[in-house]
Amino acid sequence: MPYLSSSHKATIIGLFAPLSWGMSVGLIRRITEDFGLAAGLSLLYLSTCAFLFFLPGLRPRLRDFPKKYLLFGMPLANIYSIFFCLSLYMSDGGQQTVEVGMVNYLWPCLVVLFAVLFNGQKARWWLWPGVVISFIGVMLVLGGEQGIDPAGIAQRFRHNPWSYLLAFFGAICWGAYTNFTRAWSNGNNPTLYVFAIDSITFSCMWAAGFGDLGGGSAMGWLSVALGAIAMGGSYAAWCYGVTKGNITVLAISSYFTPALSCLFAMMWIGASLDGSFWQGVAVIIAGSLLCWSSTALRR
Repeated sequence: MPYLSSSHKATIIGLFAPLSWGMSVGLIRRITEDFGLAAGLSLLYLSTCAFLFFLPGLRPRLRDFPKKYLLFGMPLANIYSIFFCLSLYMSDGGQQTVEVGMVNYLWPCLVVLFAVLFNGQKARWWLWPGVVISFIGVMLVLGGEQGIDPAGIAQRFRHNPWSYLLAFFGAICWGAYTNFTRAWSNGNNPTLYVFAIDSITFSCMWAAGFGDLGGGSAMGWLSVALGAIAMGGSYAAWCYGVTKGNITVLAISSYFTPALSCLFAMMWIGASLDGSFWQGVAVIIAGSLLCWSSTALRR
């Protein structure tokens, strides 16, 4: 086997993240259904912290991070976690849960867009059509069998606006966080701190009375265990990959997360997805790949 550089190794480790992210929508929905919002997420994030504590290289000193990253970069990951989990919890059933997940999965094209706007990444002109195509894919997902149906999409939005809005703003936060981590973290991995703050946040919500701990089924407890490994491992792998590896390779791999998420949701929470939904997913992926290709050819 040929020798792998540290950059190649970091990239390979980072590829674990998109595979695990495909599980997150179904797992979080199952956990919040079984245990309630605050209690379920407290269990998930505390378990994740325990898992992360034993992974090497995840306990940097806070003073190793620049102050601007601690103030403006790392908190975006916490905001993303709250927005993403709330958007899934507030969704109405398996179908809408996956729809909200697709809105959230605009973040791959936003990672590239923000890299161009704020990180000095060079891109070809077709970056902008790629962003538009990604949004068209979301509209196809929300439109259902009617395709791009503004009236139908508006009706869905009015029925549950906060779920879709939180998912969209979460995508913005993650796109910004990824670029700030690349630019400002000095190569340090903040994952353990991010999840520690998340666990404290959700535990405080639980203590304040935002729901009691439900009985929990076997699937619920299994979801907590899988979620700790999948979410903790994916965040750690992603941060390591984007700081030390090839961010464009990681970006292209992440663009297939929506398809993986849909497949897992069909199995784990019984989401029923028709052909028109999959067409929208394919368009989202195509738009994201177009965004990536606009930067890959400028390297």
